[in-house]
Amino acid sequence: MDCGIFTSKTVLLFLSLVFCAAGAALAYIGSYVIHSYNNFDSFIQDKYALVPAAITIGISVVMFVFGLLGCCSTLRESKFGLSFFFLVIMMMFAAEVAALVFSFIYQGKISGDLERSMNESFSMYDGQGTETKGVDYLQSQLQCCGVNNYTSWANTTWFSSQNNTVPLSCCKNSTTQCTGRLDQPNLLNVAGCQVKLQSLIEDVWGYAMLVILGFAVVKFFGMTSVCVITCRSGNRRSGYQPLYA
Repeated sequence: MDCGIFTSKTVLLFLSLVFCAAGAALAYIGSYVIHSYNNFDSFIQDKYALVPAAITIGISVVMFVFGLLGCCSTLRESKFGLSFFFLVIMMMFAAEVAALVFSFIYQGKISGDLERSMNESFSMYDGQGTETKGVDYLQSQLQCCGVNNYTSWANTTWFSSQNNTVPLSCCKNSTTQCTGRLDQPNLLNVAGCQVKLQSLIEDVWGYAMLVILGFAVVKFFGMTSVCVITCRSGNRRSGYQPLYA
């Protein structure tokens, strides 16, 4: 068998298997990103932030089916199947590039969006409402206190109405000795929540972008392999030559 054909078939078969595995991986990544945002939806109000995750999940839904199509088309050297597989790879490649672009765009807006949303939510903290649950969850999960640091609470209505104390969700390890007073910083998480939440989001997107970039590179080689098989099959050979020949 022609070395180029053999190599191209091997690449496409590998890519087909990768499609099936990647479908599950991308579905997990997209779901994890959406879950992360849902946990802190009080502070991330702009829905465009979920666009990259939605694109990623959309890609994963059809990857398994297209993986089977690519495997069968490669083994049979079906020009129609390979042409369709090429279009599928190209569309997914474009979608992944779009997801990367949206990720880069959103990362540049994280800081300003978080600061505005968090200031609004913290100022509405009253110990009962939806914003209260979101703030308490954020502070307990990230072990932080206030937007910039624990003294940020001094500018809120809650602080002045509660004898100059911060919420108990600022306390370290929910210790019973903690009353939320600012003169007990050793009992409080003093770090600000904005920096920690921003770091968490950037870490999540960092991993997601690396995975998406890796799949995009594989798809680029897959498109090249399809071109090699279809061109050489049409110019030099007739019929179907099996991979093992």
